[in-house]
This record gives sequence, C-alpha cells and structure tokens, in this order.
Amino acid sequence: MNRRKWAGVAGLLLPLLLTGCDSRFVVLDPQGPVAQTQQKLIVISAILCAIVIIPVIALLVFIVWRYREKPGNKAPYRPDWADSKALEIVWWGIPIVIIGILGFFTARDTYALARPPVTDTKPIRIQVTSLDWKWLFQYPDQGIATVNYVHIPAGVPVYFQLTSDAPMNSFWIPQLGGQEYTMPGMAMMLWLQADKPGEYYGSGANFSGREFAHMRFRVIAEPQKDFNEWAANIKRTSPALTGAGYTELSKPGTSEEKSFGSIPEDLYDRIVNKNGGIYMHHSEHGAGFDSDVHGIPGHDGSTGGSDSGGMSGMDHSMMHGAAGAAERSD
Repeated sequence: MNRRKWAGVAGLLLPLLLTGCDSRFVVLDPQGPVAQTQQKLIVISAILCAIVIIPVIALLVFIVWRYREKPGNKAPYRPDWADSKALEIVWWGIPIVIIGILGFFTARDTYALARPPVTDTKPIRIQVTSLDWKWLFQYPDQGIATVNYVHIPAGVPVYFQLTSDAPMNSFWIPQLGGQEYTMPGMAMMLWLQADKPGEYYGSGANFSGREFAHMRFRVIAEPQKDFNEWAANIKRTSPALTGAGYTELSKPGTSEEKSFGSIPEDLYDRIVNKNGGIYMHHSEHGAGFDSDVHGIPGHDGSTGGSDSGGMSGMDHSMMHGAAGAAERSD
C-alpha cells in the first residue's frame, strides 16, 4: 500500500520536474517588455488568488479539527442556524473586490500592450504562416523567408502579422510574450521584443493534429548589425521560394529548418485571401493603422496617417465586405 501511495505522489510530481526548458520555467523568465508586463500581471493574479485560497484552506483545516467527532468535544452545536449577514458580506464582498482589482490591472495592461510604444527605433515586420506542421516566416522588407526558425534584431519591436494556411494554431514565444492565434482568412497582429541577444523557444500552443509536437521553432535575437548581415547572406546564398515550392511546403508534413533568398510577391496576402478574403480587408486596415503610427509600411507600402484615418478605413472595409456578401447572397 505504501508503495502505491509513493508511486502516486511521484506520478503527480513528475510533470513538475520535467516542466520547463533549460531547467527554467520559461513563462516566468521574461526577456522583453511584453513578457515582463505579463509576468507582473501573473504575480498580481497569484497574490489575489492567494488572498482567497490560503484563508479557505486554513478554515477548512480548522473546521475539520474543531468539529471532529470525539468524546468530550465542546464545539457548539447549532442545528437551527440559518445565516449571518456579516459572513455574507465577507464571502461576497472579498471576491467582488478581488475581481474588480484584477479586472483593472488586466484592462490596463491589455490596452498598454495593444501596440508598441512610439520610439525612434523602427520596428521590423515579419509575416507568420502556420502550416501542417511547420512555421513559415516571411520578411517582406528584406525579401527573404525561413521555415521553423526566425531571426530578429534585439532591442527592436517586432511586428508579427499572423495567419494560417492549415488548421487554426497559436503562435507562442513564452520568454517574449503571450500567445496569439493564427486563423485561416485572418491576418492577426502581435508585437514582441527581445531586450538582449539570445536564443528563445517558440512553439504552436494549439493542438493541430498528428504532428502537433513538431510545431516548434527557434527565435534568434541578435544585434541589428548581425541581423542585417544575416539577412543579406540569406538573400545572397539561399534558393528562391517559388509558388510551386510554397505549394509543396504547405502540404501536411514536418520540415527541417530552411531559408529562402526570395519570395513570391504578395504571397502572404494571397494566403489570407485564399482562405477567406472578406476578413482580409478588416485585418489589412488594422495592420495599416498600427503601422501608420509606428512607421511600418502597410500592405500597400504606404506610411503615415492618423488614428481616425485608420479607424475610418476599418469601418469602410467592413461595410464594403458586408455589401459584397449581400450581393453574393442575392
């Protein structure tokens, strides 16, 4: 019996002992401003939960001990007790206050992380496509692409545009920030930043079928000069990614790390449009809105603009998409 008990305890502890990468809990090892903000939110949430959990556990232990059945127990017996206004206020009031505090911090940090801060540093744009079962990274400004690994300049905001040409997945680099979904027909947006050079772990965080475990990629952060040299070397020495090559790459299956010195024009836009172009309009204007503010060229190569202009463009595209859908239904 004792052996069974210890085996059960070992089984419960084993996942904890095996969790993490390089003997660290990567979620709690932030290496960028987004991850640092999210870690603070995790700590605040844990503290607020502890305010409830610890007293509840302590009360449970006390009640079990105080009202245990034993000869001579003098604990009061009140079978007709119905309620207590003071206790009702406590066990309803405390959770309401905690939820209010947690909601405040969550909303504050969510809006703060919606877009990178405006600085003199120009962000880099990377277009990400999740496939079965691999990741394609396109660098539209450099005209190159990689598979299952991505280079980024350290200390520079990275503006990821995310879509899927396969089942829905989730893009996640734990040490740099939270995850964002990749969905067919949608161009999602996410910005992250690595504060210092290093190699970080990235993966798909959404189950997507047989080879889901292979949806991993390396993130190499390096100084801007090294990044420029790497991109120039890929441009010079790697083969081109053709339309036929992408068709072959997009077929279900795993892949080693690959590099391409050129990419088909507007490949990312065609991927999104192929899977439901009506949604592309909204995401295009959303991307343009963010890039207008931070100096990243939009899909049409334009820069500049105002918040109101970006929002009006979004409204116009949504109306245009709705009108097109109405015409098709007629």
